[in-house]
Amino acid sequence: MMRREGFSIAEACSHAQVSRAGFYRQWAAREPRQADMELRDAIQRIVLENRCYGYRRVSAELRAQGRLENRKRVLRLMREDNLLALRKRRFVFTTDSQHALAIYPHLAEKMKLETINQLWVADLTYIRLREEFVYLAIVLDAYSRRVVGWDLGPGLEAQLPLNALNRALAERCIEPGIVHHSDRGVQYCSNAYVERLEASGFLISMSRRGRPWDNAKAESFMKTLKCEEVYLNQYRDLQHARESIAVFLNDVYNGRRLHSALGYRSPADFEAVRPALPNISPGPRISL
Repeated sequence: MMRREGFSIAEACSHAQVSRAGFYRQWAAREPRQADMELRDAIQRIVLENRCYGYRRVSAELRAQGRLENRKRVLRLMREDNLLALRKRRFVFTTDSQHALAIYPHLAEKMKLETINQLWVADLTYIRLREEFVYLAIVLDAYSRRVVGWDLGPGLEAQLPLNALNRALAERCIEPGIVHHSDRGVQYCSNAYVERLEASGFLISMSRRGRPWDNAKAESFMKTLKCEEVYLNQYRDLQHARESIAVFLNDVYNGRRLHSALGYRSPADFEAVRPALPNISPGPRISL
């Protein structure tokens, strides 16, 4: 007899005064979706750490983690989450927009930061909702650790980080020569994104292959966001996530959270007491 939490299904239904048929109908409607979400969460983590992995390698990594999942199920979920498009992207040193995407050298490593708007860093992460995933793109001022632009959306297309960049440019006045640093992801190498950077006077910097620590400030921010906001909430839908994350970024992270690297000041306070270039605005609240 099937048992759950120490009770048989028949006993639990009897105590709850519901029919066994009703229980199984509800179970069939809910439990498989929850199981899929747990598996999709594990797949997302693997793909974001290993962006060239297809469903076979993802299945092998799941097995290494002790999850014996059918390859066809993994393939179905990766297709539904549009993760198969991340496989086997080839990046070469060329500006031929018809055939390949350009990558750029790591300029940020030798920079000495003395004020804001010298170096912006960008990154992407995923956020789990109840029954789907959404993606967050951020632009961070590396000097003050302040989030100056962000966007949240359902897909990993290049438009998502481009929206974050455009919002950062709307909030800040920058001088030509500012450096923009990111990883080598297809979104940041896309023609639309690179053209926007070049038109705004950015020098483009990218992490070296297999060196995630080259973008350590953005990675550190994402860890803070997950631990202090995302993992503490269960977002109902995209709008709920957008509203909650907006409050965290504007009021908590930028406005109040103390950073040891900033002498235990918030990014907003740190910018207020540090010298800024004459044409730099302090950066008001970020909104979507």
